[in-house]
Amino acid sequence: MTAIKFGWSALGGDPTLLARLTTVVREGALDARLPVRELARACVGSCALAAAELAARRAGLAEVPGVRVDDGAVAAAFHSERHLLVDGRAPVVFAPLSRFWRTADGWVRTHANYPHHRARLLGALGLPADASPEALADRLAERSAGEVEEAVYEAGGLAVALRTPKEWAATEQAAEVAARPLVERERLDFPHARVLAPLDPAASPLLPAAGLRVLDLTRVLAGPVATRTLALLGADVLRVDAPWLPELPDQHADTGFGKRSATLDLTADRDTFEELLAAADVVVTGYRPGALDRFGLSPQELCARRPGLVVAQVSAWGAYGPWGGRRGFDSLVQVATGIAATEGSAEEPGALPAQALDHGTGYLLAAAVLRALTEQSYDGGGRLVRLALARTARWLTDGIRPTAATGAPYEGPDAWLAETDSPLGRLRHALPPVSFAGGPADWARPPVPWGSDGARWR
Repeated sequence: MTAIKFGWSALGGDPTLLARLTTVVREGALDARLPVRELARACVGSCALAAAELAARRAGLAEVPGVRVDDGAVAAAFHSERHLLVDGRAPVVFAPLSRFWRTADGWVRTHANYPHHRARLLGALGLPADASPEALADRLAERSAGEVEEAVYEAGGLAVALRTPKEWAATEQAAEVAARPLVERERLDFPHARVLAPLDPAASPLLPAAGLRVLDLTRVLAGPVATRTLALLGADVLRVDAPWLPELPDQHADTGFGKRSATLDLTADRDTFEELLAAADVVVTGYRPGALDRFGLSPQELCARRPGLVVAQVSAWGAYGPWGGRRGFDSLVQVATGIAATEGSAEEPGALPAQALDHGTGYLLAAAVLRALTEQSYDGGGRLVRLALARTARWLTDGIRPTAATGAPYEGPDAWLAETDSPLGRLRHALPPVSFAGGPADWARPPVPWGSDGARWR
């Protein structure tokens, strides 16, 4: 089974609709030892096909619009955070303490982009808050990778020991991940779903998510990519963050296209949140499993208060197994699952050419939401869709066959970059890769400053 067939099947899609999809293959796009290009193409293609399917359903079209996936557009989008320029300034992608480090017996990778993660990392290793990278390197060189991983995790920080594919496969978490489908899909309730207003088939562009309200409770990077895609397709996306957890400015700019941004204390401002939930069609969460449950935000509780809701969840390791409650990011999942060892050398670990687990999972998450909405239009009921970066990693490493790139050479991202003015400054950004006949070519609005909108629907 090809990657796109597998991805579309995992979403519950009608296999006959795959005939509506064409691809433009470009040699050299997302080159890696692992089949990253095939993964990326399948994730974006599945998302575009789900968008076209919902558009046809709502507009009463006799045929699903044709979908076109161009490897060049996909490669540019999978590097969106690296292509972003703000008034000509390049983004800060990783902080100085977010990288590979040698340990006494191997390698460990840390993630300390956020101030609270940096503080926990240094505190776990007995270093002062102003410790230099050199001081951290010296401390890590004295300890084993496994010891560092556990100590930092216990302190609420982020560090993962490098594993080979064989070493990862021997872990209990790997077995738990392998036992799950790529896309977990579940019914949550059975009342008839709210009826979406029909779309004008002559509208240009045709926006399959028009009129939908999406409550975005996500951070870094897969969740925001999913909600950015739903915003492209016409949804009113309101991202809500805790006031004390500001997003990194460049990251917010890259993933904020089409959205509004508000802050809300889920304890002090609970009535406001319930008002938002009462009018929401979709809730997307990207925090570690269980982190929001204490606020009464489990999928079951959300759907009990808002019947017919679609709840979409994404996590690093999955909501199961011994690592189910752990924090994680794309770079760390690559290290744990053997990807960094595969892409590296005998001298040092490597990495995928893009944060492909984040971006790929983000497009699949958006696709799962779109497919859930299409299914709802036939038989109603609330839905839960759930994905994990570690499960996407398993698909990449064990489920996709590389294919020959026989198309034109990939000559760089310039053809898929655009510039726009915004409240944040002049932005250069990657254009969206999700494309179908009659659909949008770009977002309707640029990103806004973090927390600059009110916590209310339009």
